[in-house]
Amino acid sequence: MATATPAMHAKLNKSPGMIGMVGFGVVLIVGVIYSAFHLLTDLSTVHSGSIMPYVLLGIALLVALGFEFVNGFHDTANAVATVIYTHSLEPHIAVVWSGFWNFLGVLTSSGLVAFGIISLLPVELILQVGSKAGFAMVFALLVAAIIWNLGTWYFGLPASSSHTLIGSIIGVGIANQLMSPKTGTSGVDWAQATNIGKSLLLSPIVGFVCAFLLLTLMKAVVKNRALYEAPEGTEPPPFWIRALLLLTCTGVSFAHGSNDGQKGMGLIMLILVGTVPTAYALNHAITRKQSDDFIAVSQQTAGILTKYVSPDAVIGDAREEVTDYIRTKEFTPNTMLGLRQLVSGIGNETALFGEMAKIPNDRVRNFRNDMYVASEALRLMKKSGKPDIGAEDWEGLNNYKRHVDAATRFIPGWVKVAVALALGLGTMIGWKRIVVTVGEKIGKEHLTYGQGAAAEITAMFTIGAADWFGLPVSTTHVLSSGIAGTMAANHSGLQWSTVRNLAMAWVLTLPASMVLAGFLFWGFKNIF
Repeated sequence: MATATPAMHAKLNKSPGMIGMVGFGVVLIVGVIYSAFHLLTDLSTVHSGSIMPYVLLGIALLVALGFEFVNGFHDTANAVATVIYTHSLEPHIAVVWSGFWNFLGVLTSSGLVAFGIISLLPVELILQVGSKAGFAMVFALLVAAIIWNLGTWYFGLPASSSHTLIGSIIGVGIANQLMSPKTGTSGVDWAQATNIGKSLLLSPIVGFVCAFLLLTLMKAVVKNRALYEAPEGTEPPPFWIRALLLLTCTGVSFAHGSNDGQKGMGLIMLILVGTVPTAYALNHAITRKQSDDFIAVSQQTAGILTKYVSPDAVIGDAREEVTDYIRTKEFTPNTMLGLRQLVSGIGNETALFGEMAKIPNDRVRNFRNDMYVASEALRLMKKSGKPDIGAEDWEGLNNYKRHVDAATRFIPGWVKVAVALALGLGTMIGWKRIVVTVGEKIGKEHLTYGQGAAAEITAMFTIGAADWFGLPVSTTHVLSSGIAGTMAANHSGLQWSTVRNLAMAWVLTLPASMVLAGFLFWGFKNIF
C-alpha cells in the first residue's frame, strides 16, 4: 500500500492561512457582486406581475450552482493530486493555482459541450422549460446528480460528475416517456446518448493505455532513475520536472474548466429561458447589422429548402411537424415543408421588427422555440443523411444554423463567472478526500515524478481534445485511469480494492443516477 509520510499528511492538514483565506474571500465577493449586478441589470428589463418566476429562478440557480460546487469536490481535485504528492507545490498553493486556471477555462469555453448535453433532453420539455414539467425536469436531474456526487465524495471515490449528470438526463427522458405513453412524448435521443456514452466509456481506457505507453517511452528515452522512484522527504523535484508537472497541472485545470464547467451552464441557460425568457431567450448582443444579415440568410435558406419540398406535402402547424421529426427521427415529405415554413416565418418576423432585440416580449419565447427546432432539425438531417441534400446546399444550411445558434445558444459572462466560482469554492472545501485517494490508494507505491507527469499529460490532451469536439468526458476517470496505467508501466502494483471500488462507482453511477432522477422527476412533476 502507498503510504504518505507524516510530513505529507502535515502538509495536507495545514491551514491555508489568513492571507489565502482573505484572498479567496475577496475574489468570491467580487465575483458574486459582478454576477448579481449583471443578473439584476438583465432582470430590470423584465416586467412581471408575479414574484413566483423570481422565486423559482433563485431556487433553480442555487441548485444548479450547487451541482457545480459538488463537481468541484470531485473533478478539480484530480488536477492537483500529482503536483501535491510529488512535492511540486504546497497543497493550498496548488488548489489556488488550479482554481485560477479552472476559472480561465470556464470563461473561454465555447458552449459546445453545454448544448450538446442539453440536446439529450426530451424536445417538448426543452420547448416548455418554463412549464411545471420543465421545472420538474431541471430540479430532478440536478438534485439526483448532487445526491450521487455527494455520496461518492463522502466515501472518497473519484466518481464522474459527467456520468452522473448524463445518467440523470437519461433517467428523466425515460420517465417522461413512461409517464405519458399515449401522448407521444419523447424519451431519450439515443443516437446522441450513444455518442456521449462512447466518449465516457473510451476516455478511461484511453487514459490508461496512453499513460502506460507514455511512461514506458519516457523510461526508454530519459534514463534518470530518480524520475521513476518515490520522492525522498518533502523536497521538490528537479527544476525541469517541477516545471513540467506544473505545466500539466495547469493544462488539466484549464481543460477541466473548459469542459466540465459547461455542464452546468447549459442547464442554467434552460432555467433562465424558462423563468425570464424576455431577458435570456435571445442573445441581445446581436446587432442590427447581424440581424439584417440573418434576414438575408433566412431568405436564402428558405430558397434552398424549397428545392427539396415535395408537391404532395401538406401540413397544419409547421413547428409541430418539425418537432415530431426531432422526437421520432422519422423524416417525411411534410417535414421539409414544415422546416421551410418555419425558416421563412423566422426570417419574416425578424424583418417585421427590424432586429431581434426589438421582438415583443410576448413573442420572444415562441420565436426562440422556432429557432431551436429549426436548428435541431438541420442537425439531425445532416447526421442521418436524409434527405439527400447536395454539398453546396449544405453550405448554405450550415451558415443558417450558425446564425440561429448565435442567437439562441449563448452563455452570458456572469453565468460563466458564477459557475467558475462555484467550482472553485467546491474545490477549496472538498479537495482533500479525492486527492488522498488518487495520491495514495490507487498504486501500492508512492507516486513518482515520471508517473505524475505521464498521467497529467495524458489527461490534459484527452480532455482538451474532447472539449474541441464538443464531447463531455470525465476528468476523474481519465486521470485516475492514467495513474493506474503509470503504476502498471512502472511495475508499482495496483491496490485492487481501490480499483474495484472505482470500477463499481464507474459501473453503478449511470444506472443509479438514472433511477434516482426518474423517481425524482415523477415526484416533482406531481408536486408541481
